[in-house]
Amino acid sequence: MRTLFSVLVAAAVLSACGGEEHEDIKQWMADVSKDMHGRVRPIPEIKPFPIVSYDAGDLPEPFSPGKVVPEKRTGGGSGIQPDFDRPREPLEAFPLESLKMVGVVRRNKILHALIQVDNTVYQVRTGNHLGQSFGVITSIAEGHVDVKELVQDPSGQTADWVERLTTLQLQEQAETQSQKEARK
Repeated sequence: MRTLFSVLVAAAVLSACGGEEHEDIKQWMADVSKDMHGRVRPIPEIKPFPIVSYDAGDLPEPFSPGKVVPEKRTGGGSGIQPDFDRPREPLEAFPLESLKMVGVVRRNKILHALIQVDNTVYQVRTGNHLGQSFGVITSIAEGHVDVKELVQDPSGQTADWVERLTTLQLQEQAETQSQKEARK
């Protein structure tokens, strides 16, 4: 009973608020809004983009020491250039820094170097190619291998190639020298 009474009182109070005292506001709202028209822009048409599949299975891994071949440049430079059409040798797939000289072997009075990369040892002689900068073995000695590389002009202003001489030290000697230096 009490609930019914409170509902009736609330209805009476609300009906009193809806009387004529707010008629002027209602009239003003009606006058102002009769000239207003809502402008909702239409939703733009969604253009379907072509589906492009990404297939990198045939590309070299970006973090493997695979061979990176510089682009062939014609003209502009003079002098020495690498032979881009020459068949590649196995050790040209690795950067020179990852190659280790682990020994020498004399076969038929010719000195051959033993070069290790990963867990594989290769036997090379003077004239073999190695490294990713068109390196050629120029000489082999008991404790080192001399390599002549062809690199593009470091200044980058011309398409010239320059020679760079590098030496691969026998790993046992390099370790012995570092041990001697550590003892001092």
